[in-house]
Amino acid sequence: MQFFSRGGGELIGRGLPLCTQSETIAPYGGAIVTDYARYTAGTAMLETAERFTDHEGEPAVQQYLLLVGALRTLASGEHEPHLVLDAFLLRSLAVNGYAPSFSDCAKCGMPGPNRFFSVGAGGVICGECRVPGSVVPSAESLTLLGALLTGDWETADACELRHAREGSGLVAAYLHWHLERGLRSLRYVEK
Repeated sequence: MQFFSRGGGELIGRGLPLCTQSETIAPYGGAIVTDYARYTAGTAMLETAERFTDHEGEPAVQQYLLLVGALRTLASGEHEPHLVLDAFLLRSLAVNGYAPSFSDCAKCGMPGPNRFFSVGAGGVICGECRVPGSVVPSAESLTLLGALLTGDWETADACELRHAREGSGLVAAYLHWHLERGLRSLRYVEK
């Protein structure tokens, strides 16, 4: 849900603000909690946002707006929940300075398409920069991930499920690498 707070919140205790009034602007919960795929995707989004904003007292406006937009999209049912989740995860990584490359080499910048993917290197890499542990995802999966990162929903919605599953695996591994631990809620997400 998105809330709007009105009125002069007063400070209590050690500087904690007291909210005296709130008003619901857009309720997303009803459409999300009645569908398992949406619910688990939403839970993973919330856990991700919490992990990226765990610095107390620091505003995270971009992360907040990204979360609200993702929950709105999830509630509307316009796109498959797993695609909305992957788009949110990729954009959260980008907002926090970890944007993966899906075309040009993440190490040397060689124009793509490049075929190897390395989580530790920052995305796709060329044959010259290939490191041990690199994988070779399908070109369609890389196209899908690029589309999700940039908001090209026409391309994303047209992808085959097998490419979406492969892409989700890459996104989860990339997120795990940068958070230095996995999300508990991702294991419940239907792919």
